[in-house]
Amino acid sequence: MYNNLNGIAVIALDHPPVNCLSHALRERIFDELDTALADPAIRGIVLTGNDNAFSAGADVGEFGKPIQLKEPILRTVITRLETSEKPVVAAIAGVALGGGLELALGCHGRVVQENARIGLPEINLGLIPGSGATQRLPRLIGIEQAHALMSSGIPQLARQLANIGLFDEVVASDVIGAAIALASEMAERRTPYPRARDRSLDVCVVQDAIKAQREKLTVRQRLQPAYAALLDALSASSLPFDEGMNRERELFLALMQTTAAQALRYQFKAERDAARLPPDLQVTARPIKCVAIIGAGTMGSGIAISALDCGLNVLLLEQNDEALARGRERILQHYESRVVAGKLLSDTATSNAQRLCTSTSWALLEQADLVIEAVFEDLAVKQEVFRQIDAHARAGAILATNTSYLDVDAIAAVTSRPRDVLGVHFFSPAQVMKLIEVVRGSDTAADVMATGMNFAVALKKIPVMTGNAFGFVGNRIYSAYRRQCEFMLEDGAWPEDIDNALTTMGFAMGPFAVADLSGLDIAWRMRKARASTRDPRERYVTVPDQLCEAGRIGRKAGAGYYTYVDGKQSRTADSHVRALIERASAARGIVRRELSPLEIQRRALLSMVNEAALLLAEGVASRPSDVDVVMVQGYGFPRWEGGPVFWARQQDRTAMEAELKALAAEAGHGFVLGDLESVLMR
Repeated sequence: MYNNLNGIAVIALDHPPVNCLSHALRERIFDELDTALADPAIRGIVLTGNDNAFSAGADVGEFGKPIQLKEPILRTVITRLETSEKPVVAAIAGVALGGGLELALGCHGRVVQENARIGLPEINLGLIPGSGATQRLPRLIGIEQAHALMSSGIPQLARQLANIGLFDEVVASDVIGAAIALASEMAERRTPYPRARDRSLDVCVVQDAIKAQREKLTVRQRLQPAYAALLDALSASSLPFDEGMNRERELFLALMQTTAAQALRYQFKAERDAARLPPDLQVTARPIKCVAIIGAGTMGSGIAISALDCGLNVLLLEQNDEALARGRERILQHYESRVVAGKLLSDTATSNAQRLCTSTSWALLEQADLVIEAVFEDLAVKQEVFRQIDAHARAGAILATNTSYLDVDAIAAVTSRPRDVLGVHFFSPAQVMKLIEVVRGSDTAADVMATGMNFAVALKKIPVMTGNAFGFVGNRIYSAYRRQCEFMLEDGAWPEDIDNALTTMGFAMGPFAVADLSGLDIAWRMRKARASTRDPRERYVTVPDQLCEAGRIGRKAGAGYYTYVDGKQSRTADSHVRALIERASAARGIVRRELSPLEIQRRALLSMVNEAALLLAEGVASRPSDVDVVMVQGYGFPRWEGGPVFWARQQDRTAMEAELKALAAEAGHGFVLGDLESVLMR
C-alpha cells in the first residue's frame, strides 16, 4: 500500500534486486495507482524505487513467453500514468534503464538523483524500446539526442543529462522529498499536466536527422536489424502520437523474432551463467583487499587499473625503477585522460591513485591477499617469478598467473603451495576487455577458484572457468580457427579474401589483420617452443614462419601479411606475400582455386565448432555457452551471431557433419573430429 505524505501518495516499486518490471510488478503498479486516484485525500502521486534502482527495465526472462504480453503490459501501465487526472512524478535513484526509463517518461514530472544511471540498452539485445521511448523521448529532448541515447545503449550518469530537458530537477540527495514537492506544486497549479505525447515535432527536422543517421551506420550496425528499426521508429515520431506508437510496437515485435535478437538474449544469459559457481565451488571465498601485480607493462598496468577502479589497494612490483616509473605514469595518465574526457570525477581519480603503491621490493608481497604475475609469456621466466612469490607471499595468499596459454600446473609445481595457485587470463587492454578465463589447475583448492571467480565479478568482468589445457578455451579455439584460415591460404584464398569474408559477416577483424596488429613474432615464438612436439605428418603451413624470417612481423615492423605506411594498412597483400603463398601451395601439390566468401566463413566457423566439441569432451570448457562467451567477449566474434555454438545450433546438422568430414580429409593426419552432440545439446 502507498504512503500518504501530506496528500501525496508515494508508490514504491518492490521487486528485488533491481525492480525488473515483471507481470506481478506491473499489476501492482496499476492497482496502487488506481487506489491512489480513487482516494480523495490524495492530490498527487510519486512513483519511486529504492536507493539501488528505480527500475532496471523489463524482466528478460519473460521475453518470448506469453506472460510478456499479458495485461497489463508495460504500455498499458504507462498510458494509465500519463492519463492520470492527478499529477504523477517519478523519483529516480540508482538506475532507470530500458522499460524503467520508459515508465518515468510516462510520468508528468521527473526528479533524479545526480549519480543515478540512465539509459535505454535495448539495442544491446537486438531490440528497440517497445513501450513508447521512441515516441516520447524525441518529443522531450529532440530527435538527435534521443537517437544518441538509444543507439549507444550505454547508461549515463544523470548529471551528464541534466541540461537536455529530460528531468525537471537533478538533486544530490533526498530525491523523494524533491519529487513530493514537485507533485504538490503541480497539484496546486491545477493546470493540464505536461505530457510528452502532447508535443509535436517538425517533420522536416525529424526526416533530415534520420537520413543523416542512416548514412552514418557502420558496417557492423548495418548487419544488425535493430539499428535500422530504431531509425524507422524514430522517423515515426513526426506522426501523430498514436500512429507512432503503433509503428514502434510493430517494429519491436518483428525484432523479437530475429536471429540477432535471439542470439543477443542468449549471450546475455550465457554471460550470467558463466559467472555462476558450480556446486563444488560454492564455498566461502577468501577475502581480497590488497592485490599485488608483478610486471608494470601494458598488461600489468591494465590489471592494476581494473583493481583500483573497484576499490582495492594495489601494489605494483617491477624489477627496476625505470620500468616501475613507466608503469606508474601509464596508470596516472589513464586517470588524467578519463577526468579530462569527463568520464571520471577528479576526486575518484585521486582516490584511486592514492591506493596505488609501486615498489621493486619483493618483501612487500607479504601485504597482499592476491598476487598476480603479469610478466613475459615464457614458462621459465614465469617459473622463476613464482619461486620468488612463493618465498615472499604470506601464507594463505592466492597466487595467480596471467598466462594466455602456458601450463598452470607447471608454474604451480615450482611453489610449495600448488593448492593456492590458479590462472587468471586477462585480455588486453585489461582495463577495457571484460573477459577473464579463470583456470583451475589439478591441485587448485575450491576456495581459491571461488575467490578467483568472485574477484573477476568484483572487477565488473565476465569470468569463465576453464580447465588447464594449452590455450585454455579461447586460444585453443582461436588456434584451430587460424590454422583453418592458413589452410585456406594454401587452397587458393589471399589474406584479404579471408579477412574480408569474416569482417563482412561481422567479425571485428580478420585473422591476418589481427596477426599483424598483435605481432606475428608472438605466435612464431610459441610455435618454435613447441616445434619438437609437432607430428611431421600433420599439415603445417609455413607462410607465417617465412614472413617472420623475412622480418615481416606485422604492423610494428611496417609489414606482415599487409604493408603499412603511416599506420595505414594496404588493401591487399603485396607481391612478396603472394609469392610465398603460391610457393606453399605448389610445395603441397595444391592447385589453387577461388574460395567464395560463404565457403571461407563456413570453414572458419566449423573449425571453431569442432574445437569446441573437443574442449567440452575433454572437460576444459564446462558448458557449451561458455565457449560462446569467450569467443564473443575475447576474440571479436559478432555478438549478434551468438558465438560458434549458437551459430551451429542454427545450421542443418547433416550438412555440418558432411562439411566437417570434408575438412578432416583436407587437413589430413592429426585432425580430430569432435562429437557435435556435446555442442548441439541445449
